[in-house]
Amino acid sequence: MSATYVFAQDAATPEYDRSLAWAALLLMVIGLVMVYSASISTAEAGRHTGANSAFYLLRHAVFMGVSLAAAIAVFLIPVRYWQKGAPLAFLACVALLVLVLVPAIGREVNGARRWLNLGAITLQPSELMKLAAVLYAADYTVRKHAVLKSFRRGLLPMLGVMMFVSWLLLREPDFGALVVIAVTTFGILFLGGMNGRHFLALGVMLALGSALLVLTSEYRMQRIFGFMDPWTDPYGRGYQLSHSLIAFGRGEWLGVGLGASVEKLFYLPEAHTDFLLAVIAEELGFLGVAAVIALFVWIVLRAFAIGRQAAQRERHFAALAAQGIGIWIGFQALINMGVNMGLLPTKGLTLPLMSFGGSGLLANCVALAILLRIDWESRQLARGLHA
Repeated sequence: MSATYVFAQDAATPEYDRSLAWAALLLMVIGLVMVYSASISTAEAGRHTGANSAFYLLRHAVFMGVSLAAAIAVFLIPVRYWQKGAPLAFLACVALLVLVLVPAIGREVNGARRWLNLGAITLQPSELMKLAAVLYAADYTVRKHAVLKSFRRGLLPMLGVMMFVSWLLLREPDFGALVVIAVTTFGILFLGGMNGRHFLALGVMLALGSALLVLTSEYRMQRIFGFMDPWTDPYGRGYQLSHSLIAFGRGEWLGVGLGASVEKLFYLPEAHTDFLLAVIAEELGFLGVAAVIALFVWIVLRAFAIGRQAAQRERHFAALAAQGIGIWIGFQALINMGVNMGLLPTKGLTLPLMSFGGSGLLANCVALAILLRIDWESRQLARGLHA
């Protein structure tokens, strides 16, 4: 009787976390629809788009297809291989960050050199570095666990590596990616057992360093001033934020209707990338924004739950990688939403899984595939099977 019950229970238990997969797919589908809605006018007016209103829709659909195919392939790879390959993947991403700074190779847009020209497509290495940093930090924490509380032997080597990566990112410049990578990396170290005083000191250093970077950069100072009161200069430094707030105000509870946004008609810059949430707020209202936030919250909660389950089975790398993915996606989504709502200064960070952009979508999908693989292996172990 007991064996029959266990067999029936195993048969009823899903092989993977379906709610996590559906949450990610829903965000991607909503993102596809909203990217199309937000980009129609821009596509019709652009020379490089051939006045094709569906230009960004088609490109984003291709990005989705490639990202989902990559996610399926990644799901088939055992987690132990990601642990073994983490240092190599990290070094490869560092090399890509160096290549971005080479004038003949890196592509410059609006004063920032963040992309690599690969013929018909471009690659943004900082997006791939976010995933590589998660895997490397998880592997480093597991390898150095015995000495992690020591500053010289445990923390200092990682701090040196991150300082070099930070320097490369600031050379682009990509301050937003730097903040996300730093928070994610040291969050993993903290979860892995880093000394609490060292973590506090790093937090203070990060805050002071960020303040120094703002004070020594004219354009960052202008962003801070624009954030503090966008209405004092609504046609200058407060332009993006003021129009984002107008979009939120127009949306009210239920929105003005899908496709009916006014702000996307050349008023709100980067409507299909950094400020996609503002278009969602205008067209779908508070309920649309609340649904998006709820889906992100669920993904983060599931990531930490999957991490805890892996830790209970002493799969320490898998646990830290899962929770690191949760920190990364949750923190980046939080920053993007805060910028769109006027709660944080304007920063060039996209909304994970939703904003237009192939590199970010690819990195997000691969990360979630690894997360689902971690969950699948934990469920296999719970059934007494080999992962």
